[in-house]
Amino acid sequence: MSFFRSRWVQVPDGVRELDPAGVLPAGFRAAGVAAGIKPSGGLDVGLMVCDSSEVTSAARFTRSGAAAPPVLVTRERSRLDGLRAIAVNSGNANAATGQQGLDEAARMQGAGAMAAGVSEEQVAVCSTGVIGVPLDGRKVLSGLLECAKQLRPEGVDDFQRAIMTTDAFEKRAALEVDLPGGTVRITAQCKGAGMIQPSFATMLCFVQTDAALSAETADLLFGVCVKRSFDRVSVDGQLSTNDTAILQCSGLSGVKLEPESESEIRFGEALDALLRQLAIDIVRDGEGARRVGRVVVRGGNGPNVERAARAVANSPLVKTAIYGGDPNWGRVIQAVGMAIPDSAPLPVDIAIEGAQVCVAGQVVDHDPEKLARAVDRDEVEIVVGLPGDGFETEVFFSDLGYEYVRINAEYTT
Repeated sequence: MSFFRSRWVQVPDGVRELDPAGVLPAGFRAAGVAAGIKPSGGLDVGLMVCDSSEVTSAARFTRSGAAAPPVLVTRERSRLDGLRAIAVNSGNANAATGQQGLDEAARMQGAGAMAAGVSEEQVAVCSTGVIGVPLDGRKVLSGLLECAKQLRPEGVDDFQRAIMTTDAFEKRAALEVDLPGGTVRITAQCKGAGMIQPSFATMLCFVQTDAALSAETADLLFGVCVKRSFDRVSVDGQLSTNDTAILQCSGLSGVKLEPESESEIRFGEALDALLRQLAIDIVRDGEGARRVGRVVVRGGNGPNVERAARAVANSPLVKTAIYGGDPNWGRVIQAVGMAIPDSAPLPVDIAIEGAQVCVAGQVVDHDPEKLARAVDRDEVEIVVGLPGDGFETEVFFSDLGYEYVRINAEYTT
């Protein structure tokens, strides 16, 4: 199956998918092992290492006021522009664990440095899983030391599995990108299926490339692409404590991306497409999801446009309608009205899959049966028009069905 499979992602020219996806760019090695953190006994500790001493990197983290110790330690103790190693565990988020959690995250950073053979400040630490349970650092240490023995370019397969929790499928890709200065490779591994909300998604995402980028260029491109991808998805409107996204650039392809060059633009387009597809895959895997929705809102008031888009994407009434293939646009206008109170009469336009159902806040003639057939698909688009022009935003969201309730009702039991 092709990695790029959403109609909402435009694949730039010169971008090719590699098969298998488990081929890291030059200078990278990875490993994943089972350390006994997950009750299932699956792979749960991973290590990603860049062997280039000239590595540059960029990172983005959750905006949660309850950010987990791994996020705090990485922010405060790591060189975010020169990360050579990522130590990660799944099965336990090491969140809401206080000073003990901070101590364990710091020890995890030290263990990662020892396993990768780099300084502690060049190591990022990430955890994902259950919140509020102390992390057994001995298991993490043992796992990282075992990872050190297994590091290899092909180890990304195990690394991917080691970062997953409730994911129903792997979210990863390997691309080649033709640039004016030569060909570079970009790979990515991602996890996330629940506790997803714009600002940004509950997920871990690790991206590697052999392109040569300055730290400033890496940070600029990565920041823009994250805003257009992981910042624009919602499964359940819940902001995680552990969100982390990291880009590492080894530079070993010899292809240098100069600022404002054609190479920088084309690399940025490829990175943007990659992250947008991964973000949509997270929504598609939204713990029992059947369909993916995209709401586009346009209007003349930026804050209202953003509030309306998020209200529609996070509405349980809209989400259950999408799950059932029910084009109940009344739920859409209700959500918009809730997001922009005290503005009646609000002249809202609504179209579903290109069919106009509401103009200036009033129903217009349309064929309900034809509309029902139009939404009986994997991807459903809703477009909302508010008064004025100048602003537009989008949010990708999952539907809400029985399986989401079952998974989260049984998550810690």
